Amino acid sequence: MIPIPDIFNISTQKQFEKIALKVFRFQHENNQVYQDFCNHLKVDSRKVKSLQQIPFLPIAFFKSHEVLSNSNPVQTIFTSSGTTGQITSKHLVTNLSIYEESYLKAFSQFYGDIENYVVLALLPSYLEREGSSLIYMVDDLIKKTNNPESGFYLHNYDALIQKLELLEKQGQNTILIGVTYALLNLLEIQKFKLKNTIIMETGGMKGKRKEIIREELHQQLSNGFGINAIHSEYGMTELLSQAYSLGNGVFECPNWMQILIRDTEDALTYVENGKTGGINVIDLANVNSCSFIATQDLGKLNSNKTFEVLGRFDNSDIRGCNLMVL
Repeated sequence: MIPIPDIFNISTQKQFEKIALKVFRFQHENNQVYQDFCNHLKVDSRKVKSLQQIPFLPIAFFKSHEVLSNSNPVQTIFTSSGTTGQITSKHLVTNLSIYEESYLKAFSQFYGDIENYVVLALLPSYLEREGSSLIYMVDDLIKKTNNPESGFYLHNYDALIQKLELLEKQGQNTILIGVTYALLNLLEIQKFKLKNTIIMETGGMKGKRKEIIREELHQQLSNGFGINAIHSEYGMTELLSQAYSLGNGVFECPNWMQILIRDTEDALTYVENGKTGGINVIDLANVNSCSFIATQDLGKLNSNKTFEVLGRFDNSDIRGCNLMVL
C-alpha cells in the first residue's frame, strides 16, 4: 500500500516525482484497466523513470470501466453530469477520507482557515442530481465553517441576494461558489458592489445558456458583482483534487497535483510551455483509482507550473481513438 501521508507532505519537485513514480508502479500492478492500457501501448513499467514516460489513461475509460487500484469496499460512487441518454463517468471511491483531506488541505493552501469564511453555494445543476463530488466537497466546507449563515441556494435568488447584502454590511468574509449560468441569472435580478466576498465560478453553462469565452464571462461577472477578480475551481468527477484560480483564469495546483500538456496530434508527446495542447493531470490523491488522467480539456502550461484552461476537444479533435477501444 502507498503511504498516503507522503502525498500531502510533498514540498519539492523531486519529492513529487519520486512519489508519482511509486504511485505509477503501484497502480500498474494493482489496476487491471490501467495495466491493460499500458500493455496496449507496449510500455514496460520497469523502464518508466520520469513523469513524461508515464502513460495517461484517457478520461473516457471512467464511462466504460471500473477504474480501481484495490479491492477494498467502495464507499461511494461519484458520477458526472450528462444529458438524458448520455453515458456518464463513474468514479468508484474506496477511501473518502483521502478526498476529504485533499480538498480541505487544498482550500487551506489557497484560502487559509475555512472558519474565517461564510460559504454560500449556488449550484442548482449539481444539487438536482445524485453523486456530485463537488456537492460532497462544498457541503463539507459549509459544515466546516461552523457558521449558521453558510448554506446552499437552489433557485431562491431573492434569499441569496438578502444574505449577500447582510454579510457585506457585517463585513463578513464570504465565498460564493456558483455554477456559471446561475451566477449570471443572479446578476440579471441584482447588481452588487461587493467588498468582502469572493466569487468562485465552477463548471460551465450546463446547456442553460450559450457558452462564452472566459475573458468575456469574467468581465460580465466582475462588472455585475463589482469586484476586480473572479476565482475559479478546476476539478472533475474522475479526480480527488482541485486546482484554483485566484483571478485571470490562471490556475495553480496543490502540491500533490500537477499538469502536463500533451500534443493534440500525438497523445504520447508533450508541447513546450506556453503552447496549447491537451491537459494531462497527475492527481496523487487518486491513489486508489488512477492518478494519471488524460482529460478532454485544452490548455497551456506556464513556466511557473500554473496553467490555463482554453476549451475542450470536440470529438473530431481527439486523435489516437484506437487507444479508447480496450
